Amino acid sequence: MQHRTVFEVMTHDVVTADPATSFKETARLFRENDISAVPVVDEHRRLLGVVSEADLLRATAGLPDLEGRWAGVRLLSEERGMPDAETAAGLMTSPAVAAQSGWSLVETARTMHRKGVKRLPVSDETGRLVGIVSRSDLLKPFLRRDSAIRDEIKHDVLVGTLRLSPEAIDVSVEEGVVTLTGHVDERADIPVIVRLCRWVDGVVTLHESIDYTYDNLALDVDQPR
Repeated sequence: MQHRTVFEVMTHDVVTADPATSFKETARLFRENDISAVPVVDEHRRLLGVVSEADLLRATAGLPDLEGRWAGVRLLSEERGMPDAETAAGLMTSPAVAAQSGWSLVETARTMHRKGVKRLPVSDETGRLVGIVSRSDLLKPFLRRDSAIRDEIKHDVLVGTLRLSPEAIDVSVEEGVVTLTGHVDERADIPVIVRLCRWVDGVVTLHESIDYTYDNLALDVDQPR
């Protein structure tokens, strides 16, 4: 079983800015590349921060309107002075929350949720930018063909990992929903089978109807004294 990593689903060709990139040029990068955030890197591609659309909007929130009236937006103390930010260095959020290329998709999704972000720049072990991953990238495993999911469960999990007979468990997959039917010797094997099959990339949910011969979960086992 091999879970996909961030490196396999991320965008490798990343649009970047350097610290001296102007406000207008940053906005132009967003429009021309249909993106909503841009990593800021130094000459060695080390990640310095990220400028998002929200950063640009925040930078203009305190400016007066055309008639000289102030917008009435009260900036936080740490944001005061932001309207004067002219370059990516002054606009960016730093340090940037970043993913590592070897992270699992689950770990990455949890980080996005915890930090409340829609995308994460991806860096290597030296801190160099190597890609960017978005929420939509994390959904790519769910586009796997049902036949590919079934083959991995049948051959890699049930036979290869658990050493079950190929005839022991029947596997069907429809729209990512897995159904397991069959028979095993011990009841305690069923939760293990379900857990490992559930971990296969692309599985939406799993149903099982597996019979057993011995209910070893109900046995009274003397605890060591």
